[in-house]
Amino acid sequence: MQSSGADVPLRNLARPEENTHMDPFETHDKRFSRYTIPIVFLEKLHTGMRWAEGPAYFGDHRCLIFSDLPSNRLLRWDEETGAVTTFRSQSNFSNGNTRDRQGRLLTCEHRGRRVTRTEPDGTITIVADQYQGKRLNSPNDIVVKSDGTIWFTDPSYGISAEYEGGKAESEIGSCNVYRFDPSDASLKVVADDFHRPNGLAFSPDESTLYIADSGFWPNPDWPHHIRAFVVGSDGALRNSRVLAEITPGIPDGFRVDVEGNIWTSAGDGVQCFTSSGDLIGRIPVPEKVANVCFGGQARDRLFICGHTSLYSIYLNTRGAQVP
Repeated sequence: MQSSGADVPLRNLARPEENTHMDPFETHDKRFSRYTIPIVFLEKLHTGMRWAEGPAYFGDHRCLIFSDLPSNRLLRWDEETGAVTTFRSQSNFSNGNTRDRQGRLLTCEHRGRRVTRTEPDGTITIVADQYQGKRLNSPNDIVVKSDGTIWFTDPSYGISAEYEGGKAESEIGSCNVYRFDPSDASLKVVADDFHRPNGLAFSPDESTLYIADSGFWPNPDWPHHIRAFVVGSDGALRNSRVLAEITPGIPDGFRVDVEGNIWTSAGDGVQCFTSSGDLIGRIPVPEKVANVCFGGQARDRLFICGHTSLYSIYLNTRGAQVP
């Protein structure tokens, strides 16, 4: 996997003694215990970001790509050495990242107001930047279904301030969730009733799509919950229900494990919910969490993007749906 710019080594400000050796898990329900490991601890891998986001693990390269959104850069953490380098210095204020079914990097760009794909040679291809002739707001988070379709959220965070991309008016006039089909290059709205759609992930069998609404930030009268939808064979979303209210803070990015549990960002760390919406446990993190992903050779390592730092912890479960 090639970057679109030179890799620049960064000074890792995290020190080994900063790793948290206190009990890294908080159990709310005895079911949570089966997913914890008594001898692990929360590891701080790197720090010094302004707002870390969008982790995506590349097992074939043993690395993690993630965004430092306000700093307008994509970073690369090397699993073998622990080194962090600049993967892309001008990332168009990238936010969410994932891989497609061919192993290529997909990125949500706030300033570009688009979803892009990084090709094996490092060149960048535009996947989607318009809907019915109007520019997207600021694509935020993204996931790929096993059929190759690309699903992403498009709130207005990136056009609400210069700090996150560039202040501008919404051309579409709403914050939608989209489905892009690469087989015919069609882009369809699959949900249009969110205040600020944010993180999203499929259940292991892909029959359910979970989508966060983080409208509470910036409006405290708006939602801070995760909704669940039934996914039809035609790609339509039906039977919406609120799975869980997230507090403190908001639900931002999240992932699902092989048993269907949702591991979501929150203001107090990472919260774990069952597919029925029961809060069964928590991983305390010393700063707000924006996003998470599973990785490592056994997909049992949860990478956590805190506000300014990258953390990880090993779990007794594995992430679902890794391309």
